[in-house]
Amino acid sequence: MDRLPQLRTERTRIRLAEAADAPELLRYRIDNRAHLAPWEPLRDAAFYTLAHCAQAIADGREAARQDRGYPCLVFDPGGAEILATFTLANVVRGAFQACHLGYGVAAHAQGRGLMHEALQAGLAWAFGPLGLHRVMANHLPSNERSARLLARLGFEREGYAKRYLCIAGVWEDHMLTAKTRPEG
Repeated sequence: MDRLPQLRTERTRIRLAEAADAPELLRYRIDNRAHLAPWEPLRDAAFYTLAHCAQAIADGREAARQDRGYPCLVFDPGGAEILATFTLANVVRGAFQACHLGYGVAAHAQGRGLMHEALQAGLAWAFGPLGLHRVMANHLPSNERSARLLARLGFEREGYAKRYLCIAGVWEDHMLTAKTRPEG
């Protein structure tokens, strides 16, 4: 677990969730249920329970321990409120050294550049201490905010995948983007 992030930006604190964060994670999920629904898989009622949040945190910590994924919470500077989340998922080592990036921001925190700020720090950690070479992020063609965010972060479009993920109950096409470790 020596690879776990403890990142700070001007307006955020970023880290893996701890067991004590389950109530705040539940609040984030409930408060942003409608806001995030168009961009996520369908969620059953159990997703919005304290027990599910506690299990998700335990599963995330185990994934990090095994170097398979790093689900991070983005807090306000005081560490009291979750503003956003991002996950470096499906980590593959060997010759690939890559992962997928997924993220979401609270409705009240969007439009202020917080996700950009948090992902800049997360990507620096991914390409630095985590030792990844490539981070892939995919988005719905209609999600112009994500397209702009990823472009600002240096992701390049690599393709178009038909019926790639089941989002909100529908198999949706996705734009495929990636960023590789800066040379030097």
